[in-house]
Amino acid sequence: MTASPVPGVVAIVLVTAATLAIGTWGLRLSRTTSDFFVASRTVDPRLNASAIGGEYLSAASFLGVAGLLLVSGADMLWYPVGWTAGFLVVLALVAAPLRRSGAYTLPDFAEARLGSRSVRTACSLLVVVIGWLYLLPQFQGAGLTLGAAVGAPYWVGPLVVGGVVLANVTSGGMRSVTFVQAFQYWLKLTALLLPAVVLALVWLGDGRPGAQETSGPFPDLVSWSRPVAEGGGQGLYVTYSVIVATFLGTMGLPHVVVRFYTNPDGRAARRTTLAVLGLLSAFYLVPPVYGALGRIYAPDLAAGGSDGLVLQLPHLMLDGLGADLLTGLVVAGAFAAFLSTSSGLSVAVAGVLSQDLVGRDRERGRLDGVLAFRLSAIVAVGVPCLTALAGADVGVARTVGLAFAVAASTFCPLLLLGIWWPRLTDVGALAGLVVGGLGSAGAAGLTLATDLGDRLDDAWGGWARLLLEQPAAWSVPLAMATMVGISRATPRRVPRHTTRFLVRLHAPEAVELDRG
Repeated sequence: MTASPVPGVVAIVLVTAATLAIGTWGLRLSRTTSDFFVASRTVDPRLNASAIGGEYLSAASFLGVAGLLLVSGADMLWYPVGWTAGFLVVLALVAAPLRRSGAYTLPDFAEARLGSRSVRTACSLLVVVIGWLYLLPQFQGAGLTLGAAVGAPYWVGPLVVGGVVLANVTSGGMRSVTFVQAFQYWLKLTALLLPAVVLALVWLGDGRPGAQETSGPFPDLVSWSRPVAEGGGQGLYVTYSVIVATFLGTMGLPHVVVRFYTNPDGRAARRTTLAVLGLLSAFYLVPPVYGALGRIYAPDLAAGGSDGLVLQLPHLMLDGLGADLLTGLVVAGAFAAFLSTSSGLSVAVAGVLSQDLVGRDRERGRLDGVLAFRLSAIVAVGVPCLTALAGADVGVARTVGLAFAVAASTFCPLLLLGIWWPRLTDVGALAGLVVGGLGSAGAAGLTLATDLGDRLDDAWGGWARLLLEQPAAWSVPLAMATMVGISRATPRRVPRHTTRFLVRLHAPEAVELDRG
């Protein structure tokens, strides 16, 4: 906890003011329904890459990675590696075709590809579930951060973040949020990098101390690395499951996918993805510095409160004004992380909800589309905000990991097969979505809410909890196999327009223009 709440209060006020000011400036450019949904598909790749970096680097990235490294060592680097490498898969297989589909949302793409309202409905439900799973830890993290930084009651954080996000999203939609998120990426990188450099210099000045064998909760650990599980087959399974979830889950995150619809064309979508890889790689070089320093200066946090390592480390290593300034900067970055990710998720969820409210005809008029989007944004923000206020005790990293597992088990098979396999049918897609969604969300949800894994561990030799907490390694292949198997069994259900639609996805825009 900071010695004085003033730096944290000043940081939060400045970030909030800057966010609202930039959002208001972007409001001048938001006039049509297309502006609210996809910024009229005119976002420059460099600006779009910064915005994706801003919304993708959530509380789990800004606070959680350093805490995971503190508790479990260098093997936790698989999380940031996976979150970054997921964009390689997006770049190679998804970005350009998805942009050429002309859809506004993932449910739009599913309906256009398969001609099924049932598949669209299932996708809409999944977008809302994944979005709320991801939004909940943002509001929880805001409550914890404001409590640690300024001593505010827990409920202040969710209300402040929810209010600022609603103001931005309902006023200007995607057009306004794009500028805000691009600014917030660079703020987060600066807020994490500058304190890390100063703290590393302090460590050098202290004579480069190392983690002591007898300090804190690590009496028997000498090395930096600690296995993800207990080593052996179980540790290998967890590692593979994390890789599958993070590598393949990125393409199914609704707030990431909707960003590709804002590019002018497929080539711009690929350029955006390439730039995102560079921006994320630069950011994820920094959290390991906090994790390593935490092993030396804050080993006690590993026993509880590891998510607060980034916020507390400046005052554990420094005194006086310097510690206050660094803490204020870190608080600003953390608050920006909550705002940017929450804004992107709210736009994605509101877009899906408003599409269902307005119906299939998006040309009913400017007023109907914009009003439906604003009402949907209130629902999109309100439900997870109220859940956070109710005191739901769910870990930030675990909830975000669950969102990735659900995305990897549902939208990943749908997008890959929908873009690259002409024999996919609506029945096969729906069956795969149900199997993947219920398998991943049900398994991990049972583990979070009950002690089922513990009760089964004795009978299963310690594997039960791992299989339930980390379902991606089996739920993703199961969902993919279900989609392929059911589709092959129902060949008459292949839509007649499949060939024409796939040509649209894979042909360069110049070919479309010449033909049209």
